[in-house]
Amino acid sequence: MIVVAHRGNSSVAPENTLAAVEAAIRSGATGIEIDVQLTADRVPVVIHDDVLDRTTDGSGPVAATRSDVICGLDAGSWFGQQFAGERVPMLEDVLDRLSRADGVHLLLEVKGAWAVEDVGLVTEAIEKRALADRVVAQSFSAATVAALGTVAPRLRRGLLVTEAHDRVLELCRELGATACNPRGDVLRARPELVGQAHAAGITVTPWTLNEPEQWAAATGLGVDGIITDRPDQLLAWQSSG
Repeated sequence: MIVVAHRGNSSVAPENTLAAVEAAIRSGATGIEIDVQLTADRVPVVIHDDVLDRTTDGSGPVAATRSDVICGLDAGSWFGQQFAGERVPMLEDVLDRLSRADGVHLLLEVKGAWAVEDVGLVTEAIEKRALADRVVAQSFSAATVAALGTVAPRLRRGLLVTEAHDRVLELCRELGATACNPRGDVLRARPELVGQAHAAGITVTPWTLNEPEQWAAATGLGVDGIITDRPDQLLAWQSSG
């Protein structure tokens, strides 16, 4: 079972920054989850929110701001003064670091609905670094997952789900998604999803599980991985078992 650091090791460093990615690698996490959005000049940058206000000293929509402005913002001070000056990374920055971290996988959430020509900016960066075998590109948007399949059919794709309706696995199959990654409460409500997904050749990695009782329940169901804000603690919990 892989341990996936949510937005990097976001319990010890500001989320979706290179500092958080580095902390996740140091922790021993076997996977890292990050979020990617497009700037006004169509550069993929690593940030969760649609707006800059919460995690940077800037403001306004990511999609309406140029990459040179976004990547010059302070994305660390909000978390702690020791991270003052930490920047919003471009996707290429994270992929470059991942290429030097053997065995670490990336769950890359493409935020929102992207057109085919836009997802190509992401898949080209992955393919340029020969990282396709270590990346799962995932989204809540079925249209985005479909676009990823059109542009890069060999890239593994995942569907993020907030409700496990009866057609969710059928939708995954239609999209060619090899991962169905549910919110933690969905898995608690529909524990049979894991077995059904595995029978269909689809992996399950729930999010965002931060407590030992959640880890125990998910592990007992046979999940393929756990996305957590506390990879250090989850790894220690695994070792103690």
